[in-house]
Amino acid sequence: MALRAATATATAVAPRGLRALLSTFSSSFPFNTPSKQVEKPPPAEPSTNLFVSGLSKRTTSEGLREAFVKHGEVVHARVVTDRVSGYSKGFGFVRYATLEDAEAGIKGMDGQFLDGWVIFAEYARPRPPPPSMQNNNTTPGYGNYNSSSYGSQ
Repeated sequence: MALRAATATATAVAPRGLRALLSTFSSSFPFNTPSKQVEKPPPAEPSTNLFVSGLSKRTTSEGLREAFVKHGEVVHARVVTDRVSGYSKGFGFVRYATLEDAEAGIKGMDGQFLDGWVIFAEYARPRPPPPSMQNNNTTPGYGNYNSSSYGSQ
């Protein structure tokens, strides 16, 4: 009987104790959301090349071309695919003949459905230049084939 009474009091106290314990963590929890907003990159400059995201895994380059040709003359359309599976990585590029066609393509296709998925179209940003192998990888080690110690025993 004494054991049953001790268990009953322990379970009655546990929720309050647990609730009190958790309430102290909520105010001093180290993973609070940041108070400042993350800045978005500036919009890309208008160009004839569009970046299309949100593509289905089943979307093909031909399907992408057919969807965008309704809004202007498409010079090239390419869905980026996985090397192993061959399925879409979920994004691609469409190049139009003129800036006006590219603008019409964004207005016509941004937020629309393609193969059951909502896609997003925007002007493509230029690819940043690759880092220089000479300047950045001067220390010998894994992956540095420019060092003088590569291949020497």
